[in-house]
Amino acid sequence: MANYSISANQLTEGTSVFIRGKLAFARLTSLIEGAALAASDQRKVQNGMSPVGKPHTTATITEAEVQFADPANPTVEEQFVSERRYTSKKNPASGANYSIDSKGTNLPIIAIPSEKGDGTYDQDTSGQELAQGLDVTLVLRVYKPKNFANRGLSLDQVIVHETPRYYNAGGVASGELAARGIVFNAPPRAVQAQPGSGSAVGNGEEPVATEVEDGLSFPAPQPAVAASVAAPVPAQAHAQVLTEPVGATPQAAPAVAPVAAPVAEQPQQETPEQKLARLERENAELKNSGSAVGAPAGQGPWGGSGDAQQAGITYQG
Repeated sequence: MANYSISANQLTEGTSVFIRGKLAFARLTSLIEGAALAASDQRKVQNGMSPVGKPHTTATITEAEVQFADPANPTVEEQFVSERRYTSKKNPASGANYSIDSKGTNLPIIAIPSEKGDGTYDQDTSGQELAQGLDVTLVLRVYKPKNFANRGLSLDQVIVHETPRYYNAGGVASGELAARGIVFNAPPRAVQAQPGSGSAVGNGEEPVATEVEDGLSFPAPQPAVAASVAAPVPAQAHAQVLTEPVGATPQAAPAVAPVAAPVAEQPQQETPEQKLARLERENAELKNSGSAVGAPAGQGPWGGSGDAQQAGITYQG
């Protein structure tokens, strides 16, 4: 643990300290609370730090320098803050860092340069988080917590010394748009889909996930259909249905015994003698079916049976 020359109980309530640097991380427009607070505290504990334990805002700056009201005679509060700057183990090239977790329900005031260009400032009411790398000054105020002897520091204001830029979660940077002649009158804000507005979530359906490949998004693979649901099988001659569905497990209930599709009967092979007999029979049937007279009932006069007549229509006389 670092050895400090000034402790918190030496601070005077109500005094202020100004410290300037490049914004590395900030959560200024909404409180860190609920699940986000629990996750933040867990990360702090894992990194060997003390958890905050209460809703708060936070800011971290690099290249941090205390703005002394009188450099020749720094105040106790200014020295207290200056001593608590540190070097980042992950990014030592960022110079002296300073971080503050400001407890309480009040959000810090964010001041940005006026569009008039006269050196004055306007309050930023966009509700957007400031972007990384902005030149800012954190205005800290000493206060006395209830039931606690030591003093604490709160983040009262953030002064932005350049044209504000905002944290952009995956969008196009405003500078790139401006380079192409696209300039917004006011910084654009992301629009959140409302439940029931026609989205999959609003309709009570599961949204389809996507995967990105070469900058294009595609539907993510969906879960396989349950093994008990079999795809319809078109009926075909001489084809049999599978005896069990694909992917069925041993624990599945026994399925109803499949019914084989009817198989057309195949004609038996004829011997040459059978084929000859069949052709003679068909030939005789064709000769007799072409006339109403029908087949001869017996032998004709030339066959030795003069009184024999044909069946069917006969003529007398």
